[in-house]
Amino acid sequence: TLLKERRQRDLHTVLTPHPLEAARLLKTNTAQIQAQRLRATRQLAQCFDCTALLKGSGTVIAGPQGDSDAPPCWINPTGNARLSTGGTGDVLAGLIAALWAQGLEPTQAAALAAWRHGFAADHWPARIPFSASALAQRLGA
Repeated sequence: TLLKERRQRDLHTVLTPHPLEAARLLKTNTAQIQAQRLRATRQLAQCFDCTALLKGSGTVIAGPQGDSDAPPCWINPTGNARLSTGGTGDVLAGLIAALWAQGLEPTQAAALAAWRHGFAADHWPARIPFSASALAQRLGA
């Protein structure tokens, strides 16, 4: 695949699917993805030789396989239902890219971005309407 060819050229990729997108990539259904979130994230990382971040309650991040049989996974403890608002996944992808561009490894950037993204939603002031653009502004501040 093209992603594996990128990796052979020492270029990394970060995938950020929600459960339906992950199901399509792994040729299964969302119920299977949700029932086995750690396994699904590891499969994405292995199949596409990339960092995979499976969005949702308890966002899961896995790096490429490397020397081990199964890539390690991290489960992000931050975030809430606000993050199901349209556009917030794009904000997350942008934050990952920004942290990566600052020198973090792709998997580190994905894990830190997921935490910061969720933390911002968890500590959102009740008096301020939530939107993807407001979230992006808060994260950029």
